[in-house]
Amino acid sequence: MTMMQRTSAAAQGCTGQGFFTGQEYLESLRDGREVWINGERVEDVTTHPAFRNSARMIARLYDSLHDPAKRDLLTVERPDGGRAHRFFQAPRNWQEQVAARDAVAEWARMTYGWMGRSPDYKGSWIASLAVDEGLYDAYYPNAKRWHDFVCDRLPFLNHAIVHPPVDRHLSNNNDVFVHVEEETDAGLIVSGAKVVATGAALTHHTFVAHFQTVNERKYSPVFMVPTNAPGLKLICRTSFELGAATVGSPFDNPLSSRFDENDSILVLDRVFIPWEDVLMYGEDQANKFVMGTGFLTRALLHGCTRLSVKLGFIAGLFMKAVEITGTKDFRGVQAAVGEVIGARNTIASLADTMARNAVPWYDYVLPDVEAALSYRAIAGDTYSRVRNLVYKTVGSALIYLPSSTQDLLNPQVRPYLDQYVRGSNGIGSEQRVKTLKLLWDAVGSEFASRHELYEINYAGSYEASQIEPLNAAKGMGRAAEYLAMVDACMAEYDINGWTAPDLIAAGDVSVRKKAANG
Repeated sequence: MTMMQRTSAAAQGCTGQGFFTGQEYLESLRDGREVWINGERVEDVTTHPAFRNSARMIARLYDSLHDPAKRDLLTVERPDGGRAHRFFQAPRNWQEQVAARDAVAEWARMTYGWMGRSPDYKGSWIASLAVDEGLYDAYYPNAKRWHDFVCDRLPFLNHAIVHPPVDRHLSNNNDVFVHVEEETDAGLIVSGAKVVATGAALTHHTFVAHFQTVNERKYSPVFMVPTNAPGLKLICRTSFELGAATVGSPFDNPLSSRFDENDSILVLDRVFIPWEDVLMYGEDQANKFVMGTGFLTRALLHGCTRLSVKLGFIAGLFMKAVEITGTKDFRGVQAAVGEVIGARNTIASLADTMARNAVPWYDYVLPDVEAALSYRAIAGDTYSRVRNLVYKTVGSALIYLPSSTQDLLNPQVRPYLDQYVRGSNGIGSEQRVKTLKLLWDAVGSEFASRHELYEINYAGSYEASQIEPLNAAKGMGRAAEYLAMVDACMAEYDINGWTAPDLIAAGDVSVRKKAANG
């Protein structure tokens, strides 16, 4: 099949096939995709030590869709037949939105909160594809077809919507930003790059759009592209899973060895995009993407729900660690653990508020915007605070550990570890080391540092996350309410005393005498 002959998966039509199983998902990744890491092209991401176990954790999620015990929790019957993952079905009321949130939470629990761009994440956008025909205009048939295909088959979609951080002082950058090089009767030929394509090496398609304002037509297309499209290249960062594999045992790196969503640079080198895969084209249309699609608040609901699960995991691990070190009953330690649990509860409460305070949107609902932006504003600092609390509380116990499992397996070394690295309350050295190595992987390793960076920048730049609640408050009239309340307070007094008739001025001597005489 030549470049100009390729037809999209959605256009081919896969209705009736149903969700991937885990094995089908793994097989589908062996499609000739061009993935690069450490200067070498990866032949098969399902067997390469940089990706293989992360792929299998995703496969678990797909298998859960076929588990009768989880069928109603994770999926819902579609109006036109078949079933969809609940987060991919646009909710018509707050009850359906809560049910979708619960489905997100269930998948998050299966990865203990450590995979943020799991296959359900793109439901934040796909669910709304068929809602607003006017938004997509002439490309609406494409949007509707992609909606139906994804709901039916649930392919793993990546997204790449941010320009590379190169020459940011320029409004456009011809050789870096994704742009149209040619328009043909069959489609567009595009080149350029996008970041950060988290988990892209394990996905089926990438959704390319724009978070920033578009000023020229050639930079405006919003489209879907298969991961194995000729000319599409993924250049991956350092693999934590690969690093963990060199140690030889998941005992030493239990998170990074299977939850590494490898972030990559997505490069498009004259990639052909059939017209049926184009969803928006033109500045006016593309600039409506962020707010017009309902994507943002739904993405924040997914992120907030997943983070609450992750913080719950860290809280549980924190409690285990202070029990093993013998400090669980110290007042300061209890305060630190309580603060982490409080942080988890705050994030979970915001997710619940988002889901229950449903905002009408066409015939459907969206999450509450104030709660969504509040999560966005506090999530990064909350996560950094949690990580720091663990550091300050667990202290040297995080590094008072043998180098690897091999030390525990060595009969010459093991007796010393049993004596000097045992835990409190009869907990042996093996359990202590296992727990604290898990905690180190969660908060101290390079994998952990990437996760802090990820949470800080999860929904855009840190500065933008702080500004948006202010902008929303102005737009919704909240800022005016807050200012009016301050003005009302200040109107009750001036330089001469109280102006409110029911309050007594401190300088009124006659009033003081009357008060003193009863």
